[in-house]
Amino acid sequence: MSKTANITQKIRPHGRGGPPIVMATEKSKDFKGTLLKLLHFLKPFYGQLIRVFLFAVASTVFGIFGPKILGEAIDILFDGTLNTIGGNIPQGIDFDSLTKMLFLLFGIYLLSSVFNYVQEYMMAGISQRIIRKMRTDVNNKLHVLPLDFHDTKTHGEILSRVTNDIDTIASTLQQSLIQLITSSFMLIGITIIMLVISPLMSLITFVSLPLSFLITKFITSRSQKYFVGQARELGNLNGHVEEMYGGHAVIKAFNCEKKSVDAFKKTNGELYQHGWKAQFITSVIFPILNFMSNLSFVAICVLGGYLTANGKITLGVIQAFSSYSRQFNHPIQQLSQIVNILQATFAAAERVFEILEAKEQLPDTAKSLVVNNPKGQVDFKHIHFRYKPEKPLIEDVSIHVNPGQLIAIVGPTGAGKTTLVNLLMRFYEIDKGAILIDGVNINSMRRKDLHHLIGMVLQDTWLFKGTIRENIAFGKKGVTDEEIVRAAKLACADGFIRTLPAGYETEINEEAGNISQGQKQLITIARALVVQPRIIILDEATSSVDTRTEVLIQKAMKRIMEGHTSFVIAHRLSTIKDADNILVMKDGNIIEQGTHLELLKQGTFYCELYNSQFANSQNEFDEHFKI
Repeated sequence: MSKTANITQKIRPHGRGGPPIVMATEKSKDFKGTLLKLLHFLKPFYGQLIRVFLFAVASTVFGIFGPKILGEAIDILFDGTLNTIGGNIPQGIDFDSLTKMLFLLFGIYLLSSVFNYVQEYMMAGISQRIIRKMRTDVNNKLHVLPLDFHDTKTHGEILSRVTNDIDTIASTLQQSLIQLITSSFMLIGITIIMLVISPLMSLITFVSLPLSFLITKFITSRSQKYFVGQARELGNLNGHVEEMYGGHAVIKAFNCEKKSVDAFKKTNGELYQHGWKAQFITSVIFPILNFMSNLSFVAICVLGGYLTANGKITLGVIQAFSSYSRQFNHPIQQLSQIVNILQATFAAAERVFEILEAKEQLPDTAKSLVVNNPKGQVDFKHIHFRYKPEKPLIEDVSIHVNPGQLIAIVGPTGAGKTTLVNLLMRFYEIDKGAILIDGVNINSMRRKDLHHLIGMVLQDTWLFKGTIRENIAFGKKGVTDEEIVRAAKLACADGFIRTLPAGYETEINEEAGNISQGQKQLITIARALVVQPRIIILDEATSSVDTRTEVLIQKAMKRIMEGHTSFVIAHRLSTIKDADNILVMKDGNIIEQGTHLELLKQGTFYCELYNSQFANSQNEFDEHFKI
């Protein structure tokens, strides 16, 4: 996603209470299609939305009639004053009629405010219920999407859809939808009343409208490139700041503070240039529009005065019409704003519906099978798999693993090692063949039951904010303290945990920066063991730890693999010498298999891998000690 994707620039008129004009919004790719999807999603709320619609219309209608009644009150006051000046005292100001008009005006504005309050209150609840349903649907959907969906989307992109995009939709439902209704009815109502009052004066207002539109379009077309540049440079500046603070220690270590500051100043300067030009050019709009509005107002007053002098209209009519002419631009500005907001909203809705309509993983079978008293026998039978239809990865792979065996999987990057265990976990669905555990096809099992049989430790250690106890107990409901301690002891984590000030209650911060990488890895191993799996998967579990911790992890691995079927993916071949069977993979195929000694005797690909690692280690040793 581009850095400018969700940036909306708002400009508010100086000294005016009108809505901001929205600039530089992202447009929807399929406006009509997304509108139909959104309407279908809102179908359960149609009844509630119709009630809000009626209250909004009532509020607008009552508000529209206010200036007309005020004009009639002014006529009563003006006519009565003229009668008094003319000496016709008995026919002076009709205070009874004036009082009735003022009470009527008060009642109309009060009803308009009450209806407006009710529709705002109702819409707040409806919009939040709609968004709650949308967030729930998206969250539930993310849990049933296959792993390849997450592989093709960055975490930031998914997070942006779940938060920013849904917030954009929520804001539109809460505010812009009501504004769209009220502004449309206000524009129609004001236009009708103005034409009824005086078609000639209405012509002045209608002529000034296209002129204002042309001026606005001319200026905004000039400022658009600066808003785009402003959004781009703002994204660059945010990225630079995030990068510099994320790598603060490295910048200090290499004395690159000046370089970082200079880069910041350059980007900040570019942002300044784009920003002030964009703001200045758009700020020119409002003095010009005010000038046009004032000219229109003067013309209306002159024409109104002329018509009044000729007895064709009254003073109250001039006051009412001038008030309507002032209000006439307000709904137009709102509608122009809403059009831009709707474009951004439908673009956001498209991204949300892309998640909601994404192809889900295959559902569990209605009659699922359960492995009772699992032993841990695993069979891959003629497995075929490809990420892309045109590019095969795993072709006709067959493996038999006896209960309790340690299977090591080695090979170069991209050989298909992790893919093989992901297929065992059903993170991906195989194209052809079958995977069996104790003779039961995993496609016949519920994923929940399958994952209970398998404990997985990944290379990337993920711990959430919480205590060490909570992190270890993550994968099992109702786990006891004894089970947590037992798992930690098996993982060789109990020792270091008890040395911490709070022990198992030690709070892990958001980045897990208060414990070392090796300690995090030991905790993840304990988390895998607490579910008491029959099959253990260790994916590069020792690749990012120091030598001492690697020894601890290997010790823990030997403990936990006793009596368990184990799959170990390793780059350090020295760690899997004792494996019962080593699978050597290349380009998705198993090209060799056997024990460590058997493969070394063959002198083929595995032997080359092992010797290259040993040779590199020996060369580093010789260079260090000048042998």
